[in-house]
Amino acid sequence: MEELEAIANEIKRCTLCDLCNKRNNAVPGEGYDKARIVLLGEAPGKNEDLQGRPFIGMSGRFLTKYLEKVGIKREAVFITNAVKCRPPNNRKPTLHEIETCRPYLLRQLNTINPSIILAFGTSAAASLGLKFKHLSEVRGRKINIKLDDKTFDCFVTFHPSFPMRFPHAREQFLKDIKTCLNIYKNLPTT
Repeated sequence: MEELEAIANEIKRCTLCDLCNKRNNAVPGEGYDKARIVLLGEAPGKNEDLQGRPFIGMSGRFLTKYLEKVGIKREAVFITNAVKCRPPNNRKPTLHEIETCRPYLLRQLNTINPSIILAFGTSAAASLGLKFKHLSEVRGRKINIKLDDKTFDCFVTFHPSFPMRFPHAREQFLKDIKTCLNIYKNLPTT
């Protein structure tokens, strides 16, 4: 836990990109330091920026509801974002912003050493080094990724804001979370 706290303190003081200039709070992430599942979002939104906590706004409440449907409690996972500060007007993070925050993310993942990373949306998937033109190319399946000298299993699905706004995607979102959980349950523990 000490290492995650040290990383969080560095993130809170970070001035490596322009996002630091308009943030209220950096959002390092939170959760169980020995979590077997890491939930990886895109970037903080307005509520997250105000409180310094990930996924606590409307998308966060929607996500929590769907996690609970498959028996996952927020306290049992670690939740973070590809970018640790809110982009202006909730725009997508730029590649530069993702790359600037990536060392923090890698350090968090190496410290936690999860069995699986559940990545929500294109920015989260891109922060893990996945190459694709459309999310559909990587969504809904387990992918092995190498980050630094470690290999992780990752699973990509929609960002929760998508099925929240478009009800036709909710069943698939729930199915993706269930599939990820089933994969996780079948992974050897480290």
